[in-house]
Amino acid sequence: MEIRRLSTVEGAREARGLTVIIDVFRAFTTDAFVMANGAETIHPVLTVEEARELRRLHPDWLLMGEREGIKVEGFDYGNSPHEIRDVDFTGKTLIQTTGSGTRGIVNAVGADEIILGSFVMARAIVDYIKEVDPDEASLVAMGWNGNYPAIEDELCAEYLEGRLKGQPKDFGEMKGRIRADPQGAKFFDPSLSQFVEGDFHAAMDLDRFDFVLRVEGRKEQPFVTLIP
Repeated sequence: MEIRRLSTVEGAREARGLTVIIDVFRAFTTDAFVMANGAETIHPVLTVEEARELRRLHPDWLLMGEREGIKVEGFDYGNSPHEIRDVDFTGKTLIQTTGSGTRGIVNAVGADEIILGSFVMARAIVDYIKEVDPDEASLVAMGWNGNYPAIEDELCAEYLEGRLKGQPKDFGEMKGRIRADPQGAKFFDPSLSQFVEGDFHAAMDLDRFDFVLRVEGRKEQPFVTLIP
């Protein structure tokens, strides 16, 4: 298996084979909590306008998303795993748009298969890739707003690659580096109310979930399903 490490939207466009789109802070950590709490599916879309149009067509679907880390006005939820950790989503369908993660999904047009990446699903992701055993795997660290590399996504890609190669990395050391970086420190800054400490702890809960989230229906309207 050839493993490629890529970054940002540009990397998503270059991704081939089985592709992991990684967004630790916070889209795909949030998605994992949403699906673990019983949601039927999540529809990722590129723009706020697309999200609102889908909601118009499906008034019972819930809106979830952010821009610049802030919940979009009129949406039901933002992009916070801490916010939704205890919400019962049983049978619900959600529409999601974020500045980074959902952009990666939409732009990975050359991928054979897309799964979502974050530390909370790391072991399940590695096990799934090993089971599928693709000729090529692309690990795409989406970064901040899909335009700038971010330490948490880059280290998640490094962590997944290490486990795939049988060369495990020290997660505790990685977590410390992420906490010290501005991308991690912002969750402890009371002046940044859109980022809460609980989100950091949720995103760093390694191997919390034993499932993979896979993107289906990519030629029409993509949607996320849970693969146990």
